[in-house]
Amino acid sequence: MTLIRPTSEVADPIGPRPRPGTGRAVVVLVLVALGALIPLLGPSAALHGSGEAAPPGAGGVALLRAVLFAALSVPLGELFARRLADAVSVASPTAPRSWAPYAAGAGFLAALGLASVVATGNLVPDSVAAIDIGSLYESRAGKLALVEVNAFLVAGLCALSRRPATQVWPLAAVVVAEALRAHPPTETSPLLGSGLTLVHLTCAALWTGGLLSVLRTLRLWRSAEMGAALLGLYARLAAVLLAALTASGLTSSLRRMPADTILDQLTTTAYGRTLLAKVLLVAVVALLALWARIRLARATDPLTACAPARAEVVALGLVVAVSGLLTAVPLPIRW
Repeated sequence: MTLIRPTSEVADPIGPRPRPGTGRAVVVLVLVALGALIPLLGPSAALHGSGEAAPPGAGGVALLRAVLFAALSVPLGELFARRLADAVSVASPTAPRSWAPYAAGAGFLAALGLASVVATGNLVPDSVAAIDIGSLYESRAGKLALVEVNAFLVAGLCALSRRPATQVWPLAAVVVAEALRAHPPTETSPLLGSGLTLVHLTCAALWTGGLLSVLRTLRLWRSAEMGAALLGLYARLAAVLLAALTASGLTSSLRRMPADTILDQLTTTAYGRTLLAKVLLVAVVALLALWARIRLARATDPLTACAPARAEVVALGLVVAVSGLLTAVPLPIRW
């Protein structure tokens, strides 16, 4: 008889080991929680000392809008990355599990929340009884809100179907609805403004969601050569997206704030301050993208470019949060 227990039965003094990826999931959740604070707390910070009145429920609206933008980026990015993967792989490439159904669900709930705000006269409803659903059919803003709700619902069904690529059509409807919502007929040249927003939002969604999906795909591929080819192809197209994003964003800003007043309004208005924060974040993203491209071209192991690319995804997430905030603060006055 022995007093020594078999090795296989000895209890681990450290306790159960965490499952692979648990630490990564915790980090993601923390980053998402911190990102949510930007639209929630951002309106009060941006409006401080500006003399502008805070719109009703600005923090909640900004958060819902940020969720809607993120829910739009994920499935569009997956479709974009899938096309890129098909271009660099002869055989059927391994694709990560789709997040599109979850994104569509989040987008549906966000669009539903925004529609409830429109249904109460752009006020935050204090009860379900205060929501007048019928009024949505009587206004342009209400109809566009309904389009977004239904489009995310259809996109979710398409994502679960045998032809997930068909979700591109309802997602395109969301982009068009957002572009039209941002530029009501009362403003000068609303169609031009809607066109600029259409280009800006599409490029932003493809850039953000595409990079996220490409990085998820690289984790599954064992071929470093194919991985480098995929990341390189994305980097080349991302440069085009950045150029279109910059041009449309700059033109839209000059339409909101004329050139002779833009420097003043960037520091004295809530819209200008939020826009300045977004521009600085996009500059950081551009530097991280450049760093990743240099590593991709010069490093012995091209896939070391994934490190700055992951930081780029985090920065892009912050850009999405600030973009949601930008839609909730008062528009600047054209002096």
